[in-house]
Amino acid sequence: MDFFRRNMQQFANIFMPLSIALIMFGIGLELNFSNFRRVFTHPRAIITGLASQLFLLPIIAFLLIYFWPIETVYKIGIMLLAACPGGTASNLVTKMLRGRVALSVSLTAFNSFIILFSIPLVVQFSFMVFGEEGQSFSLTFGETMSDVLFTVILPVVAGILLNEFFGHKFGDKLHKALQYILPGIMLLAFIVVIFFDESQKNVKYFEHLNLLIPLIILNFATIIIGYLVSRRLKLKHSSAYTIAIEMGLQNSVLALFIANQVLKDKDISLVAILYSSFSLITTFVGGWILKNYFGKKADRKLK
Repeated sequence: MDFFRRNMQQFANIFMPLSIALIMFGIGLELNFSNFRRVFTHPRAIITGLASQLFLLPIIAFLLIYFWPIETVYKIGIMLLAACPGGTASNLVTKMLRGRVALSVSLTAFNSFIILFSIPLVVQFSFMVFGEEGQSFSLTFGETMSDVLFTVILPVVAGILLNEFFGHKFGDKLHKALQYILPGIMLLAFIVVIFFDESQKNVKYFEHLNLLIPLIILNFATIIIGYLVSRRLKLKHSSAYTIAIEMGLQNSVLALFIANQVLKDKDISLVAILYSSFSLITTFVGGWILKNYFGKKADRKLK
């Protein structure tokens, strides 16, 4: 049995980054370099998105949990989660909802480098405020950069290059196929994590309702506030709900890694496990509602 568990865990460890790379490659197949050119020639959206994730998201989390009656270690876990960048799932959800995929990918990539400095600051601040003895730690630049390079940047660039040179041969058939293939890969990855990842074993979700409730509130609050702030700053509807999705889907895998391998605290890792169990679905639903019920009227007001 132990041999089976070890092999299944090894399978999960290999399959997860591979599935992320495949998803990002598929997303790249529907992009071209002009999409990214527009992002950087009109930088207000990416600046708003980065500022929202780096400052607004941790502030929302802090205000929510400061008076919430949960254990201190869970408060630190929520702050760690809030400091993490958007995950690859946010890029896929943005694509499925026909948002600005190039903006989403750019936010994920840029924020994944900035967190080298921001996560240690947020976590150490949390230890100081909530009365726990702090730990000094740092993230390894080489390891973090290689993760982003091989699971996000290179697969997207490979997909874009294939689309630029051979897209005319694939046409609509490939685009229609990807609408089903990419969510299928994400669903399979979700199943693998639930059934084969050891970190998910023995987690009794309903015994942690006191922790689930603030996490669900945080998820919806960041989505809504992220959208409203973006609209307040005169961003187009598509950019606003793209930023909202990016704020709602944090990189729970990174939070889990830091909790287990750096902070070595399983109670902190529980926060990331619980958040990952629902945030993909709730963020998709929240993004769908924002896209379909708030956009047309709001964009008419901008004109």
